[in-house]
Amino acid sequence: FQYLKRFDQGCDLDTFRYEALSVEGRPAECLQLFLLHCGIMDPSWAELRNFTWFLNIQLRDCEASVFCNPAFVQDTLKGF
Repeated sequence: FQYLKRFDQGCDLDTFRYEALSVEGRPAECLQLFLLHCGIMDPSWAELRNFTWFLNIQLRDCEASVFCNPAFVQDTLKGF
């Protein structure tokens, strides 16, 4: 949710890092963003769960990768 919220606001996601156990927004706002970005017109709860699970794994791996660390790559991969 934190990434999607910042993406919609046009924030620079290259420097953002998820803070564990931090809470932002309301549950309705979270659900609205998931529905907007999941890519399915009328998703089931299972489809929303799969979307959030997959997105979470991808973002966690991205944060852990040295190749996505802005301090390491500097400006060579801006926006990648």
